[in-house]
Amino acid sequence: MWLEILLASVLGFLIYWFVSRDKEETLPLEDGWWGPGAKPTAREDENIHPFKVETSEEEINDLHQRIDRFRPTPPLEGSRFHYGFNSKYLKKILSYWRNEFDWRKQVEILNKYPHFKTKIEGLDIHFVHAKPPQLPSGCTPKPLLMVHGWPGSFYEFYKIIPLLTDPKSHGLSDEHVFEVICPSIPGYGFSEASSKKGLGTVATARIFYKLMLRLGFQEFYIQGGDWGSLICTNMAQLVPSHVKGLHLNMAFISRSVYTLTLLLGQRIGGLLGYTKRDTELLYPFKEKVFYSIMRESGYLHIQATKPDTVGCALNDSPVGLAAYILEKFSTWTNAEFRDLEDGGLEKKFSLDDLLTNIMLYWTTGTITSSQRYYKENLGQGLMTQKHEGMKVFVPTGFAAFPCELLHVPEKWVRAKYPKLLSYSYMARGGHFAALEEPELLAQDIRKFVTLVERQ
Repeated sequence: MWLEILLASVLGFLIYWFVSRDKEETLPLEDGWWGPGAKPTAREDENIHPFKVETSEEEINDLHQRIDRFRPTPPLEGSRFHYGFNSKYLKKILSYWRNEFDWRKQVEILNKYPHFKTKIEGLDIHFVHAKPPQLPSGCTPKPLLMVHGWPGSFYEFYKIIPLLTDPKSHGLSDEHVFEVICPSIPGYGFSEASSKKGLGTVATARIFYKLMLRLGFQEFYIQGGDWGSLICTNMAQLVPSHVKGLHLNMAFISRSVYTLTLLLGQRIGGLLGYTKRDTELLYPFKEKVFYSIMRESGYLHIQATKPDTVGCALNDSPVGLAAYILEKFSTWTNAEFRDLEDGGLEKKFSLDDLLTNIMLYWTTGTITSSQRYYKENLGQGLMTQKHEGMKVFVPTGFAAFPCELLHVPEKWVRAKYPKLLSYSYMARGGHFAALEEPELLAQDIRKFVTLVERQ
């Protein structure tokens, strides 16, 4: 017991010393060129062009022919989702995809919000720009940039957009009305992929900052999960004076003394600042942290080292692509879904929504370029980039969904984001929060913005 108290005291001193060194610094903005060849001498075309999602009979027929040629491997008896995507349930998915899924109808749904493209740093950047259908008298909409991750897309935000742009029609207060900008990360969906090595989250943050300036916004809110959380964090590190508020539902905390307390948290969590809820979500450590990360990170090692190899297979087979991505929508939504024969996919999502996201990768041929993003960001190893050791000094809100891949306690978040205004233990939900629990996420964003506006 005395040894534990001594260790806690030493850790407490180290934490105090670490947290007290609040040095406000920013990342250099710099510039980049990611298009093919050398950067032209002429000024880049800054026009914004309308864009429309389209399909063709040829595209649909090719998809159906490839699905028809699927060669299944029978699953092991009783394996459920413990070995990955269960091929028995996959047959049901494929039957629906082949015979009932209406891609033309989904294209119409995709086009219900205005799409645009604009050239930034040599790349065609795609984005959705949803404005309020009506505004209360005297109200100005608040610009909100929402950034997706992998293996998601801008489509993840389609259910939350109306709650933010038209709250009154959905039973919410119209105190905060937003216009929402949802860009596609370069190399994802309709955003052009880089022709050069090195385009990571910092470069993406700079590109999206330029996008917001091009749209006429000097100050704005930003929100993200997965890669989107790191892109938004980097934007706050690059241009803090332009970011009115940062809202996250995932955080990358790699350089924090607090992470060293994990092994002691179950015994003396209260002394280390852990709440009862933190303890429930982090322990037993071996199962909820160590084994969980081991189970769910195999894809990451592949994509951070040799993404093009697996990309060749996935870009050629829609069935393989679906299995690879949909597996994440199972166990990243709830780790316990691996115990179910169908992976619990239809407990939280419709097959139409899941397959629409798959089609955004398939029809654009961007699975390989999306996977390269891991190589660009992680290929040099952890804690090798300046932004990882920097704090973020803009007002921040955090939504901790209980089934996220790794729970991040408030103490950890505050160490990275000293101006944390709100930290919420969400009632339910996992990694794909905007698609799975749009109402909960919208409410937390609105709560956070209220706190920012009252400062």
